[in-house]
Order: sequence, then structure tokens, then C-alpha cells
Amino acid sequence: MLVRKAVATDVESIHNLIQGFAEQGLMLPRNHRSLYEHLQDFTVAVIDEKVVGTAGLHVLWKDLAEVRSLAVSTDQQGLGIGHLLVQATIQEARRMNIAQVLSLTYQTEFFRKLGFVLVQRDSLPHKVWKDCVYCTKFYECDETALVYYTRSAVAVQQEFADKR
Repeated sequence: MLVRKAVATDVESIHNLIQGFAEQGLMLPRNHRSLYEHLQDFTVAVIDEKVVGTAGLHVLWKDLAEVRSLAVSTDQQGLGIGHLLVQATIQEARRMNIAQVLSLTYQTEFFRKLGFVLVQRDSLPHKVWKDCVYCTKFYECDETALVYYTRSAVAVQQEFADKR
């Protein structure tokens, strides 16, 4: 298996993966235009030249990015592909010196096992919710917010305290 940054020829496969889960109400749909416009955000997992998983890292602010559109083909789940994709997004956030990686998810235990911690949704900046207006569950959102700190929590807290 190969985990790499997405390229333009991956968009159709990424779209199909995301749409399958979006149709089940498990994630927001992404149209082709959005995928092309944000192609640089996406990482894919490839087996035998077939895209079997994808995850996006969307930068929200100087200290916050979000793991988005994490999807693994149903026939490849349970093999650690999702874990590898999330780890790739965390490494990318570290490379960009982003302190926190957010996940809004139904898969709470999956993210907790990867080191994400539960946070109160109302503690998140409003910019996090800008895409939520497109969700059918906007007024009754039942996703859980978790954050991964790319640096120690103490260092992040001190950094934010110093800026006040």
C-alpha cells in the first residue's frame, strides 16, 4: 500500500469514496469542483493502483486545521488504512507548524485511539462551522469534536496564554 498526496487523476475515486458515505449521512458530500479546488488538501491510500482511502487536511486558521472527508473503501476497512491517513494529516499539520488538528466525527473511539481528545464544540471558533450550513443536520448536529495537539498540550496552552 502507498500513502501519498492526491493528484488530479484521483479526483473521481475520491469523489466516489466520499459520496458513498455522504449518501449514508456519515459525512458531507463533496462535488468535483470542490475536490479539484482543494486537491492539495487530500492524501490518498492506494493499493494495486486503486485509491482505497482518502483524507483531507483543511487549514482553518494559523493554529488549527481539520481532518476532513476521511473515507476508506468498505472492503478495505479494518486494515489500518484510516489510521495511516490520519497520521499523514497530522504529520502535514506538524510540517506546517499548526498546533491543533480537529475532527468532527461519529467515529469518536477511532480518533481517541489516535491521540485525539474530546473538546466542547462551543469552544471552537466560528470559522470551523462555515461548511456546516450545507449539512442536513445543521440544526441538530450530533457529531463529536476532538482535537489532536501536534505539540504538547502544555506548550500549546502556554502559547495561547502568551498571545492574550
